[in-house]
Amino acid sequence: LRFSCRRWGGLVQAGGSLRLSCVASGFTRDQVVIGWFRQVADSERVGVSCLSSKDGATYYTDSVKGRFTISKDNANNTVYLQMNSLKPEDTAVYYCAIDLNPGSGSYSLSRFMGGMDWWGTGTQVTVSS
Repeated sequence: LRFSCRRWGGLVQAGGSLRLSCVASGFTRDQVVIGWFRQVADSERVGVSCLSSKDGATYYTDSVKGRFTISKDNANNTVYLQMNSLKPEDTAVYYCAIDLNPGSGSYSLSRFMGGMDWWGTGTQVTVSS
């Protein structure tokens, strides 16, 4: 399994925007959930957003609702996280991750965090005040 993650844009001031992209390859399952979590040094991982390939359902942590949008480009097997109205507290290393066995029934960001099978190396997002 391989991840190719990219940050579109550099350092950003509060109120600005960045886009992250993630291409996951090397798996054959049709129904997966891909998303991002973030982590600040010495702190626990926090789920940010995820998207189900089965039905396109999206999930967000409360602090980013209305500001971040996750989407997918099936033609390029790419998932995007558009981050708008960024705040200094969004500063963290962002990791793209995948749940290869999301199962049936209701899903949630918590299930994603507990079910992640693989994640990428992370990309730094820094928002200055």
